[in-house]
Amino acid sequence: MTIAERWLLPDGIEEILPPEAARIEALRRLLLDEYRAWGYDLVIPPNAEYLESLLTGVGHDLDLLTYKLTDQATGRLMGLSADKTQQVARMDAHSMPRQGVSRYCYSSDILHARSTHLLSSRSPIQIGAELYGYYGSESDVEIVSLMLASLTKAGLADVSLDLGHIGIYRALVESAGLSADAQAELFELLRRRALPDLRAWLARVELNDQYKGWLAALPECHGSIDTLADWRRVFAGAPDTVFEALDTLEGIARLLSERFADLRIHLDLAELRDYNYHTGLVFSAFVPGFGQPVAKGGRYDATGKVFGRSRPATGFSSDLKILASQTTGQWHEAAAILAPAAGPAGLDAAIMELRAQGERVIQLFSDQTNLDELNCNRELVQQGDRWTVQPLTKQQAN
Repeated sequence: MTIAERWLLPDGIEEILPPEAARIEALRRLLLDEYRAWGYDLVIPPNAEYLESLLTGVGHDLDLLTYKLTDQATGRLMGLSADKTQQVARMDAHSMPRQGVSRYCYSSDILHARSTHLLSSRSPIQIGAELYGYYGSESDVEIVSLMLASLTKAGLADVSLDLGHIGIYRALVESAGLSADAQAELFELLRRRALPDLRAWLARVELNDQYKGWLAALPECHGSIDTLADWRRVFAGAPDTVFEALDTLEGIARLLSERFADLRIHLDLAELRDYNYHTGLVFSAFVPGFGQPVAKGGRYDATGKVFGRSRPATGFSSDLKILASQTTGQWHEAAAILAPAAGPAGLDAAIMELRAQGERVIQLFSDQTNLDELNCNRELVQQGDRWTVQPLTKQQAN
């Protein structure tokens, strides 16, 4: 291996340099403080667990994203965390067996074995919030509201919201009696929006015409809240659970539109992201100029069942790298104060006082050069028996 090859990083794995690292860290603190203000307790899930804990009950996609390795202490397979939600579910079921409503938040590095899309990192910094212990749609409204509030706090503007409900698709395929293989084929066609392939698949599958019509209509059911009345007519005669899900979706959409008057809300009944994982409402937030969600989430009531305690749950997550990339023009590292090398009386006390006030102070070493790399715009100067802060001229910095 050559010297040039030693510093190459794998595709999708990035190092974060100043000032971007400081931008991301400031954003992390800002958002965790926002979650705390809403009553969400911070948890720190481990970076690796036994594979059974990480992957039991989750979809195939998460399995493909998870790095596997052998635990040298036990010989058991372990996985590096590719998503924190399953781990928080285990913690809620086993480590924190509260009986009432529980609210958690987290921020952790995760690692993906492959990229999820062209714009994604394989080493995201996942940040999110989870709410356990309440079935009512008020918890969904709170989680979506917290997500939107945190995006505003992060400096993102012109956010739009996509809403869907997994329960509609689930009710149709279960009542239709489709086999597991047929459900997998249908799911993949709908997720890819492959409408010609969907029509061809429906033409050859053994299913009554009414169900074929409903399944063919799913990708066409997208639009504003006002289109829900049309969708109810499309699904006339469908199982009652379809209309219960439509009612839930409409109620949540209307509450959010009242709470966020300028928010653009788009409904989509064929939004089937993480079908094997989510059980109800699913949602994604978008900003102009970025082709993937900046945050997403949904309801996943059955996740804790594999850990011995099934509780209703809803939550969202985002990648701090993505959020920071969308707010690059709105945050800058504050310029520092340049302090002289140690020696003069009272200097150490003056530096300590400035740092206690939140100032960034860089003290020189003897004969230090390349001062222009320090990003200082002020200097600490002795005037008589006092130390004062004064502007630093360009000539002094050089």
